[in-house]
Amino acid sequence: RFLAPEVFFNPELVSSDFLTPLPDIVDTCIQVSPIDTRRGLYNNIVLSGGSTMFKDFGKRLQRDIKRIVDGRVKKSEDLSGGRLQAKPIDVNVIAHKKQRHAVWFGGSIMACTDQFYQFSHTKAEYEEHGPSICRHNRVFESLA
Repeated sequence: RFLAPEVFFNPELVSSDFLTPLPDIVDTCIQVSPIDTRRGLYNNIVLSGGSTMFKDFGKRLQRDIKRIVDGRVKKSEDLSGGRLQAKPIDVNVIAHKKQRHAVWFGGSIMACTDQFYQFSHTKAEYEEHGPSICRHNRVFESLA
């Protein structure tokens, strides 16, 4: 018998199409970030959205990410033959009172900015291009 949040940590329970657990996805995202930002990112993993409200979700995510990180640190120390001693990496998953609605708060703040309509897709554009227009993000295009 499994509870719904277990799917985040063992997705193979419900689908053979999606096999990567959430802790691995978070770790991969941090690992592809610039090396000088990784410690800060591991120390500030912020939960948002209703699916993160399950009891002890944050504790489980933190524990699983910490195991991945500690395993990587130990492996690099072993590969160095004991010559290098790595500084431990702190993993901190932050849960907060407003995490259920955090995404909506962020969206409402973005909608209040003057640039919102420059980065939005109109209904007419959606009707012209269809759902595939959602794969194009004007915000990220402007950063290039």
